[in-house]
Amino acid sequence: MEFLAESAKLILPAALVMYAMFLTIRSFLQKDFEKKLIELKVKNSEVILPNRLQAYERICLFLERVSPHNLLPRVNHPGLTAAELKSVLAHEIREELNHNLSQQVYMSDNAWNLVKGTSENLILLINEEAGKLPADAKGLDLAKVIFERMSREEDFITGALSEIKKEIRTLF
Repeated sequence: MEFLAESAKLILPAALVMYAMFLTIRSFLQKDFEKKLIELKVKNSEVILPNRLQAYERICLFLERVSPHNLLPRVNHPGLTAAELKSVLAHEIREELNHNLSQQVYMSDNAWNLVKGTSENLILLINEEAGKLPADAKGLDLAKVIFERMSREEDFITGALSEIKKEIRTLF
């Protein structure tokens, strides 16, 4: 019995010291892990932030390129009928969007859905206005009614650009 009491006097303090060492080492390792995690996040942001900014720049450029004020003068050639121009415009918008599909990886879902919705709304607007024209209408007639409608209604492309710019500002 005396042996057991003497052993307990030695083992109990040793166990307490070992437990304290365990807690100290665990705390040290956890702090080291957190420090390395922060360093990793900083390195990732150094790489990802420029890519995200470039993606937003490209999307802003996309929205500017498909804006009727920029798109119509670029693709409207003399001699095109309204139906031909409608087809060319829709094709050009879809091609521009397809060219920028990879940018969605760097954008929020909300921003990307806004970009897709804007391009779909623009194609819908073109189709609606083309549908109102007579079958023998010229491309110039379609261009005029698109410009008129865009000047009458709220410019959803400008609204989309504004939202994209707001999201960019959240990065800083």
